[in-house]
Amino acid sequence: MKYESVQGIHLPKIGFGTWNIGGGASANSKKDPASLAALRSALEIGYTHIDTAEMYAAGHAEELVGSVVKDMRLPRESLFITSKVLPSHLAYHDVLKACEASLRRLKMDYLDLYLIHWPHKDMTLSETFRALNKLVRDGKVRHLGVSNFDLPLLKQSQEYSERPIVTNQVPFSLSNRTYLQNGILKYCQRNQILLTAYSPLEEGRLANTRTVKDIARTHRATIHQIALAWIVSHPLVVTIPMSANPIHQKENFDAAVIELTDEEFRRLHVE
Repeated sequence: MKYESVQGIHLPKIGFGTWNIGGGASANSKKDPASLAALRSALEIGYTHIDTAEMYAAGHAEELVGSVVKDMRLPRESLFITSKVLPSHLAYHDVLKACEASLRRLKMDYLDLYLIHWPHKDMTLSETFRALNKLVRDGKVRHLGVSNFDLPLLKQSQEYSERPIVTNQVPFSLSNRTYLQNGILKYCQRNQILLTAYSPLEEGRLANTRTVKDIARTHRATIHQIALAWIVSHPLVVTIPMSANPIHQKENFDAAVIELTDEEFRRLHVE
């Protein structure tokens, strides 16, 4: 595994996302056996960055993550756990309550990273960060970040946060380069902020182009591995693909070590 280091954090290039663990927008207990198996296999493979959110399965994803970590008796310090607060919970007291609820569901004493999941048009960002800063001071959260923030909001977040902003988590893939084109990626790289790419495989809808297939064949890799390798070849970019299939989980994990040539990177960049 390759790593990125910022603000005292040593984060793997490829982590494990938990959207669809335990359900979608609501909890679905019928998915629990498959979800628990997916989490267990990911941790056994070696994933250490687990990304979740209070929104995922209405908090049930956090419950399942906490359950598997406890059952496997994994040392808390061996894992990097990220969660996110809903845009409807961005008022001062709501942030504090939301974090406490996430920790309770996870059965953990602290989060390594806590993100604002999306901005909200009625939020008072200074009040949101007043609560987030308190969580850091109280030891409930170690690092802060944002998700789906544009450049002006990212800059405001840097002003209000008492700790350096660690990441902006945004959609980024071979076919979705919005945050490359709008200057966010370049700004993050210049300011030692990680860009965390979500939906890196476009939820299974990855375009199977001739270029991707040719490069995959050269590396004896899958097209999904090449797509991930392209993403993490960017400096200060990490990603959090999700798969319930242990074979695909291992392929995703191993994609971090694929070394694209400059020419291959350029061909994918202009694809």
